[in-house]
Amino acid sequence: MIRTTITLDDELAAELEAYVARSPVQNRSEAIRDLIRRGLAVEPAARPDQGCFAVVSCAVDQTMPELAKRIREGRLARHSEILLHTSIPINHGETVDISVLRGDFARVSDYAAQLFLERGVRHGAAGLIPVEEHVETHAHEGEEPHSHTHLRVQQSF
Repeated sequence: MIRTTITLDDELAAELEAYVARSPVQNRSEAIRDLIRRGLAVEPAARPDQGCFAVVSCAVDQTMPELAKRIREGRLARHSEILLHTSIPINHGETVDISVLRGDFARVSDYAAQLFLERGVRHGAAGLIPVEEHVETHAHEGEEPHSHTHLRVQQSF
């Protein structure tokens, strides 16, 4: 077993103690191992070209100089992948931003990672849904049979 030392600020240490108190773990070390396992389990082992949809959300401090411009430029650089973007005001300086993207795993994950690293962006989350394209031939009512692409949600990446 490897011993690792970490430093936590008072607020995060208090949250960790509260987690230990309400969960079945016996101590901080078990709690940290549990939290690390959960965090790593969220990271899908997808192929970089695996198709997916993503719902990317975060809180944005709109008062940060140049932040809104950088976020807008990041969206414009992926204009063909972003299907929807909305910004919901929380107060006079903060918003909840939500984007829905469709693209390959590598590009969608990269967009979310870059966004979450911006100073002034907090509570970032990306929900990823793996999809694959399937060509199907069928006829809709009153039409001749034809082929077109359908997306199918996959069980996992």
